[in-house]
Amino acid sequence: MTSPRPAIDAKNLTLTLGQADSAVDVLRGIDLTVLQGQTLALLGPSGSGKSSLMAVLTGLERATSGQLTVAGQDFAVMGEDALATARRGRIGVVLQAFHLLPTMTAVENVMTPLELAGITDARPRAEAELTAVGLGHRLNHYPAQLSGGEQQRVAIARALAARPALVFADEPTGNLDAATGSGIIDLLFARRAEAGATLVIITHDADLAKRCERIVTLADGRIVSDTAAS
Repeated sequence: MTSPRPAIDAKNLTLTLGQADSAVDVLRGIDLTVLQGQTLALLGPSGSGKSSLMAVLTGLERATSGQLTVAGQDFAVMGEDALATARRGRIGVVLQAFHLLPTMTAVENVMTPLELAGITDARPRAEAELTAVGLGHRLNHYPAQLSGGEQQRVAIARALAARPALVFADEPTGNLDAATGSGIIDLLFARRAEAGATLVIITHDADLAKRCERIVTLADGRIVSDTAAS
């Protein structure tokens, strides 16, 4: 058997926001390799750089310096259009801000990225994914007609529907009650297992972190520990 290849390979990543006297070092030399199929939890206090690191790893934010290869592609040299193309159908992202399109229904919000990725059965797949997150009865509702928790579930369905090889989730159950959140996490891990995907989760939930194979803790923009989950 061949060893898994890196899904993410970051070397000396830095991110500085602002300029001159107002500059803030958000990431300070991150070295991180995540193998294909691995599950990883990112922990750390607020302001430690977790969400910024996820933004850089997904190509939503450009690192100030360093090397970054994601899914075999050099994200450090790509422009925004190339990064968007690289993400399409390959990287699923669940952010704390849902970024649902307000003029589209729930099913249309899930369908659109599938269609952009060239998936021909976009509508039935979108409907099935929304049903899986408990929203089969809300397919034709617009985001403004949905609660915050329902919008979160639409965002999760959208991220998972294409069966991406890489899934990033920033506090994926933050707007959900305990029972619904538990079901969503089970679904997230089940979909990951089906696709053999790499899963990176930002969480403050110690029990959720322990479901991952690996726990990486950040503080002040640096990795301060990297351990196997017990």
